Amino acid sequence: MNKIKLYGADWCPDCRRAKSFLKENHIDFEFIDVDLDRKATSLVERINNGKRIIPTLLINEKSYTNPDNDVLADVLGINPQGVIQLFGADWCPDCRRAKSYLADNNIRFQFIDVDEHDWATTKVETINKGKRIIPTVLINDTPYTNPDNDTLKTLLAIDSTSETKVYDVIIIGGGAAGLTTSIYAQRDRFDTLILEKSTIGGNAFLTEKIENYPGFQSISGPALMDKMEEQARTYGAKIATGVEVQELTYNQNKFYVKSKSETYIGKSVVIATGSTYKRLHIPGEEELLGSGVHFCATCDGAFYRDKEIVVIGGGNSALEEGIFLAGFTKKVKIINRSAAFKASPTYIEKLPKMEQVETHLNKTPQAFKTDENGMFKGVLVKDNETGEEELITADGVFIFIGLIPNTTVFKDTLALNEHGFIKTTGLAQTSMPGVFAAGDNREGAIAQVAAATGEGVLASYGVREYLT
Repeated sequence: MNKIKLYGADWCPDCRRAKSFLKENHIDFEFIDVDLDRKATSLVERINNGKRIIPTLLINEKSYTNPDNDVLADVLGINPQGVIQLFGADWCPDCRRAKSYLADNNIRFQFIDVDEHDWATTKVETINKGKRIIPTVLINDTPYTNPDNDTLKTLLAIDSTSETKVYDVIIIGGGAAGLTTSIYAQRDRFDTLILEKSTIGGNAFLTEKIENYPGFQSISGPALMDKMEEQARTYGAKIATGVEVQELTYNQNKFYVKSKSETYIGKSVVIATGSTYKRLHIPGEEELLGSGVHFCATCDGAFYRDKEIVVIGGGNSALEEGIFLAGFTKKVKIINRSAAFKASPTYIEKLPKMEQVETHLNKTPQAFKTDENGMFKGVLVKDNETGEEELITADGVFIFIGLIPNTTVFKDTLALNEHGFIKTTGLAQTSMPGVFAAGDNREGAIAQVAAATGEGVLASYGVREYLT
């Protein structure tokens, strides 16, 4: 439960003020009278370095000394629209997106980290019928599972004016390629807008450790992407997250980028939408998404601490993420449909040294199985040589079998190859003049962060040539 303890006394004016504020906003709390409880008095003194200051509040084990009503409103997420609680985690991309959107629109919310509080994880699972889905947002105790920005806008009656500014360049996608493009474009004094569907950083943000980016022997994906975002903002780029582009059109020398609720106008466009994880499309996959079946180790791996998991795939991503997961899980079982891994020797050589990792080669996943309670039980695989089937049991599975480009929205606008990647020539120029492509969505791109930054530079030069 959301634990709130108020240490005070009946004769204390600020205690009475804080109690009234909490009651008026229907916030449950426990009042502890320091005049009647010596242990409470000692606790207040420890919190306040020997001083007996009341009211002192403990909210989810964090202390606040005589907070005024504005501070309480900020901490507890009290707004004119009601009380807002966001259950999530710092490593969760959609949590970051939702937090940014609420903060950008001056909406107060109480952030409750499911990694810090077991009761919060239990509450999320109860709301989502056993699934650990975050963010889960409560508005006046009514739950909403991973609401997008448009949903939050409607629920909270957020009034945002329509976008009328004409930008020199609109970048669709806030990963390494998009951020690099904006850094170079802003240095060329071009006014830049980045539109990101989820959270800044793209797939790189979901990578636990990057060991091949120049200048860093080892750096986490989130740390590297945070540095890029900070640099882009410092140079003046505007960034809007939670914006899913639905249409790109051209009229009278301007490009119109339409989302569900807004239209953005630019003189040029760079598409850096990246790619998403491929699915297996076998029985049980769709039903167990988010509740046993996952595609992001950084996002969901923490839910399986000291448990057994399966990793499916044989390339760099599968082994890299499998090794990361082995750092805190009880057992990692890697399934590969080929007789040998396709990953770099650097990763393959690490596996025999890891006792908690076992490999299952030349086996093809057939279905995901559940127990009598409908919870994930394991992966049914078929041996490609003998045809025999066996169930490899685990508490959850992570799938890393490749990527597909996020280009569907542009299929009627730009020339794509047979796999959906955007065709380009010269300085990342697409089939539509003034529209450029950079990163994993471009034909011939190398799915590496260092390569994506280079493509961002290439696209920025294309923009410069086009605009000048």
